[in-house]
Amino acid sequence: MKIITSHERTDMDALASIHAASLLYPDYVALLPAKLNRNVARFAVLYGEALGLTNRQAVTLEPISDVLLVDTQAIAPIKRMNAETRYHIIDHHQHTRKADKRTIIEGDAVGANTTLLIEQIRERGLDISSISATLMLLGIYEDTGSLSYLTTTARDVRAAAWLMEEHAALQIVQEFMHHALSAAQREVYQQLLNSSRTVDINGHLVLVASIHLDEYVDELSSLVNQLLDTFDVQACFMLCEFEGDVQIIARSIVDEIDVGSILTTLGGGGHTRAAAALAEGSSLTKVEEHLNDALEARVEPPLSVASIMSTNVHTLSPDMTVGQAVALMRRYGHEGFPVVRGDQLVGILTRSDIDRAVHHGLTDLVLERFIHTGPIYVEPQDTIDIVRDIMLEHNLGQVPVVQNGHFAGIVTRTDLIKLQAPELNGGKGASLREKLDEALPPALADLLVEARNTANDMGYSLYIVGGFVRDLVLGAPTLDLDLVVEGDAIAMARRLGKKLDARIRTHSRFGTAKVILDGNRAKGVPESLDFVTARTEFYERPTELPRVEYSSIKQDLYRRDFTINTMAICLDRDRYGELLDYYSGLRDIRNRRIRVLHSLSFVEDPTRILRAVRFEQRLGFEIEERSEELISDALDLIDDVSGERLRHELYLILGEKKPEMALVRLHRLGVLARIHPSLTWSHEQSEMFARLRQVFAKTDYMEPSTHPGMGASLSAKPNDGSAIEGPPSLALSYLALFTSSLDRNELGEVSQRLHISQRDLQLLHQVSELRDELDMLQADVLLRSQIYHLLQPFSQEARFVISALCDSSVVQERLNLYEKELGDVEPVVDGHYLQGLGIKPGPVYGIILGRIRDALLDQQVTTPEEQQALAHALTKTAVKSQAQ
Repeated sequence: MKIITSHERTDMDALASIHAASLLYPDYVALLPAKLNRNVARFAVLYGEALGLTNRQAVTLEPISDVLLVDTQAIAPIKRMNAETRYHIIDHHQHTRKADKRTIIEGDAVGANTTLLIEQIRERGLDISSISATLMLLGIYEDTGSLSYLTTTARDVRAAAWLMEEHAALQIVQEFMHHALSAAQREVYQQLLNSSRTVDINGHLVLVASIHLDEYVDELSSLVNQLLDTFDVQACFMLCEFEGDVQIIARSIVDEIDVGSILTTLGGGGHTRAAAALAEGSSLTKVEEHLNDALEARVEPPLSVASIMSTNVHTLSPDMTVGQAVALMRRYGHEGFPVVRGDQLVGILTRSDIDRAVHHGLTDLVLERFIHTGPIYVEPQDTIDIVRDIMLEHNLGQVPVVQNGHFAGIVTRTDLIKLQAPELNGGKGASLREKLDEALPPALADLLVEARNTANDMGYSLYIVGGFVRDLVLGAPTLDLDLVVEGDAIAMARRLGKKLDARIRTHSRFGTAKVILDGNRAKGVPESLDFVTARTEFYERPTELPRVEYSSIKQDLYRRDFTINTMAICLDRDRYGELLDYYSGLRDIRNRRIRVLHSLSFVEDPTRILRAVRFEQRLGFEIEERSEELISDALDLIDDVSGERLRHELYLILGEKKPEMALVRLHRLGVLARIHPSLTWSHEQSEMFARLRQVFAKTDYMEPSTHPGMGASLSAKPNDGSAIEGPPSLALSYLALFTSSLDRNELGEVSQRLHISQRDLQLLHQVSELRDELDMLQADVLLRSQIYHLLQPFSQEARFVISALCDSSVVQERLNLYEKELGDVEPVVDGHYLQGLGIKPGPVYGIILGRIRDALLDQQVTTPEEQQALAHALTKTAVKSQAQ
């Protein structure tokens, strides 16, 4: 016999899971546990027969060979189970039971266990009845608080939506979800109120309510939720003693109190926010003592101001005028500023204060007359609740932070919003420590720790930012590190340099420093480390390079191009591996999209359009709809971008593995035509780029690891007999192919627009001109000497590129013939030989030697003697001509 069952005191999620599993495993008997919650028992009486549910008493004398457990990982033994019984567990709680040869365990952390089974039902395409859909919706709603509990996932919501499409009856759901407390429950609830006590555990208020029951009362978990709603606490533990056992039910509203972890110490478990345990053969006194110890050990302190505050923020002087403050608010987009004299906080200036002053024409007055003063600040060790209270009381969007009497930073309303709803910023605070440790070579990790210690000892914070973090999240990390110091990067680098006996190169204008690691470096350690001071930037005018000012890490990340590049990893001692994701980069990576941070991003810097496309195609992402609209709005501004900056971005695209994908996208967006009207793209060009890669793959050529200077010509000997050798860089070859269809005037205009170097331009001209010769090069009949004269004027690099441009077998054969034979043909006869024959030096030498080379190429002469004989004949003719 095979059965499906769940835990005692069965709730709606367990009942729905039993039924859903019976649809997936029709050869199993859906067996109800002996004890059901009151609403579950009522539902089973009304609909159990229609749903195929079987009472425990119906178990036959047949041995139970297989048990499918849902919404639990253990049950009390049932008669006819034995040591050979196999278990299959489907549970959404943390797995506490280990799989073995008789036990299969599956499941994920979703809000309701029913969701896991619905997903399998949908995957198999099974049909369900309306009452089945209703029960499953009840299961999801009860375990997720009608999709409102913090344990609810998107998978639960999708499952619930599907059940609605399958005609779940909401009137039945409402009837069984909302039911009044029974008389016994009301009596127990009153006793719990009288016995409850509130304790402060590491800064959190926790309610503990204990009661001794003479008779068991159903659905005690609903009383815990009522207690939590009644008292202003962060967690509630309800302890009920009955017949020598103590049942513990717990709920939490903060991550720092993980009730699932706490109740594992009592043999129970569950989620972070909801858990239960049963202490058999114990007493309230013993359980309370154990619970107190577990709370002290496992409840984490609440988040402090120091964990979310921003430092190095912009401030105003009280002596500034209102007009000056208005200009700064427009420049930085802030809604307010701390007002500071020296390092002493004077007060807070808000946008509304400024607006009122401007309305009354008071722009020449100093700020000191308008600011909020008094004790409107917090200290780093204060809790987030204190910040929230100050914001509410004084209607402020930001609260200053003061440490030891000195201004230290601010906490903003946005910080609190994202803290309250972490999904708004993609999971800020998550740890990437394990991934970081796996990605970094040990010697480099040790070096970063040394740098971190130096920064922390100076009171600074150190972060890895940008592309490394993005690629680490994607599972393809590089070792190209961008290190940001929240402090003075130059001072920090100098101190680190002394420790490492390394040279330092600084750039004070931008607050950057390079620590150059001379001598023998350990494996995995780069030649240098680059540090930059956290900074912000603003654009005086669109398309111009920004002005830079020192700032906080948060504002430093805000100045970056796309959300996926705004993440940072903190390296500080007490925050090592912590992910900073203020702008939802992690969420956008998961959704595989490219999104700018604000609506003027492409206006301020139109080169971001090319970068957006490059990242989109490299990562296989998609530019989100709004960002694509902003690209369209900013296309005209490409005209105002310098050629050097456009060329830099174009060369980066040509350095990608398959640049044609980005060029196709740029063409469709209208970007190529905006750079120059003659720039376009076609399917034929994509094929040429693919052929070029194939040609490179047939050589021993290796691309430089750094971005090409584009003009470098690297020698490479073919390994398959191909005549091509000495290719230019792959990126420059792409550029030559891209521009090969342009006429001379168009190519000149494009090169002038992009400020292409003369060295690079020389190849582009040659490839374009050689392309014009392709018709002749593939003529039906062509002498070897004609092939020579067609190809000889062009460089080896141009011939290499043209071999990818044309897929004609005739052209390929003639290119190979030139490289293998014709290009190396030289007559043995030279000018000295002709002079010995009595002919005067002059242009005639070139004519005679050219005639001899042509004869040699066309195999009209082969031996040195035949070349000399031809030279004698041509000389006689030339002498006669000179005599006349």
